[in-house]
Amino acid sequence: MVEKQDQQAPEKVPFAVSESICVIEVPDAFRFQEALVYLGRSANECLYQVEDGCVRKLLKIDGAPVLFELSSGEVGTLLLRFLNGMPSEAQKAAVVEYVREWLDLDRDLAPFYAMAAEDSILKSLAEKYYGLRVIRIPDLFEALCWAIMGQQINLAFAYTLKRRFVEAFGESFQSYWLFPRPEQVATLTVDELRELQFTGKKAEYIIEVAQQLATGKLSKQALLELTPAAAEKQMVKVRGIGPWTANYVRLRCLGDTSAFPLADVGLHNAIKAQLGLERKPTLTEMEHLARPWKNWEAYATFYLWRSLY
Repeated sequence: MVEKQDQQAPEKVPFAVSESICVIEVPDAFRFQEALVYLGRSANECLYQVEDGCVRKLLKIDGAPVLFELSSGEVGTLLLRFLNGMPSEAQKAAVVEYVREWLDLDRDLAPFYAMAAEDSILKSLAEKYYGLRVIRIPDLFEALCWAIMGQQINLAFAYTLKRRFVEAFGESFQSYWLFPRPEQVATLTVDELRELQFTGKKAEYIIEVAQQLATGKLSKQALLELTPAAAEKQMVKVRGIGPWTANYVRLRCLGDTSAFPLADVGLHNAIKAQLGLERKPTLTEMEHLARPWKNWEAYATFYLWRSLY
């Protein structure tokens, strides 16, 4: 089943269903093209396919594969097409819920844009990329694995590791893939991951994370019920999850707009470029620059990342 997001949000906008198509209403402050730019960053992405102005993705809902395509509709709408037959009403609703979480559609961005308009770093970015929303990773295991895979390597190799991992242990339908489930990964050996060019440590971390989720010691719902600080504290108890990884997961999975991966190299490079600095800012300087972003650090980070690609 698709996990449900438990967060305070405006009432969900209704969607209309016509045969195998759903029309999803979206907020004014949303630009699907910006989402596609982010989703299309790597040709090596294996969990969805971006082409011809749409994105196609596979989910497994109630034990059955559901393949869908998302594209722009009339102004203020997205078109959600089901590509492998007619899903049940419950499956349709679950996919719509997934899409709304994936694209962060229920977030009121007015406070962020009001803050950004007064901020010397964010003002031009908020204007240039208006309508960009944090692209979420609704599945906690996927978010944690992706963060661990990306530790201390370049993005291109991280995508290569993910593809190898998914194609080795995930499920496929037609040419689309599902991310492996923690219950399966929990039974793997370190050597099985090392064969895919994972380091021994990363292999250990991913297997341990899988075991934590498979046994229920760690869960998305439990983290959502905690304060952001408590959720981070809970995550960093697990080997392989430090402050950067925990904040990345808070940002991409838990929908925490106050998440701030302070030590992120890309974030530092973006700040350096925006301010025309000769060197990257120190952590102390980063903390000072981010003070006006309070409670919107995640969106500030995402817009700064956007300036890099």
